This record gives sequence, structure tokens and C-alpha cells, in this order.
Amino acid sequence: MSSNMKKKAIEIKKGSTIIIGGEELFIEETEVSDISKQGTKKVRFVAKRKTGEKIILIRPADYPIDLR
Repeated sequence: MSSNMKKKAIEIKKGSTIIIGGEELFIEETEVSDISKQGTKKVRFVAKRKTGEKIILIRPADYPIDLR
């Protein structure tokens, strides 16, 4: 019954669980950058894998992300 929904990267909040490449990641921090030379805001995530490893993801603000 658990269906994943998509949200824009800018809508993802700290504490959310997202799915990237079939892997669940827990969001520990989010940061939104100013508009870049390409004309779009970027969102920087610090995420934790189930193994405890932390990774950093940077996506355009309107990038669709699967939210669990």
C-alpha cells in the first residue's frame, strides 16, 4: 500500500526519506543556493545511507525526487 510520490527537490525537508537509484536515503540537511549562471536555484542535500555513510547530492530546485 506504500506508494512513492514525487516532489520537487526544493520541497524536500530535513527528516524526509527519499529514493535515488532504488536506494533509500535519509535527509539530514538541506540548503538552497541562489540562482546560478544557468538561471536555476540548486538544492544541496546531506543524506545518510542505511549503512550510515553520508553523501552529498546537488540537484536543480525543480528536479523530481521520489519521496517515501
